[in-house]
Amino acid sequence: MTPMIRVLWEDWADRDIALPSYETPGAAGADIRANLPPDIRDAGFTLQPMQRRIVPTGLRVEIPFGFEMQIRPRSGLALKHGLSLPNTPGTIDSDYRGPLGVLLINFGADAFTIQHGDRIAQIIVAPVVQAGFETVATLSDTSRGTGGFGSTGTG
Repeated sequence: MTPMIRVLWEDWADRDIALPSYETPGAAGADIRANLPPDIRDAGFTLQPMQRRIVPTGLRVEIPFGFEMQIRPRSGLALKHGLSLPNTPGTIDSDYRGPLGVLLINFGADAFTIQHGDRIAQIIVAPVVQAGFETVATLSDTSRGTGGFGSTGTG
């Protein structure tokens, strides 16, 4: 069964901005757009190099229990302009009902302006499994053992 994400517009949001959408039939992520408040819609706002900012989407969502919404960078913005998410992937839990914002960072060398309606990130809806946790006296042995970062090769 396909999970259905219920969407509520913020009172101030521009309803002419498209809801998240899959741009191709095989797309795993749905593009989400900047929906800027009325006072900055015409000019947008600029992210300086290494600056972070939450970009509003004008949406609130209801995600079905047992699912999460992951917010991921758009590869084209990352490659061409250095835009990413500092906490990628960001997670929206099924019990969150607040405003949906996208935390962007400009890793690029040049300032970048976010315009009203720009595709700024992609969302992935994924099932969630909650694990239990218990303390034990020992852990089972593996061939890797306690080898950590970089212990299985050079990259």
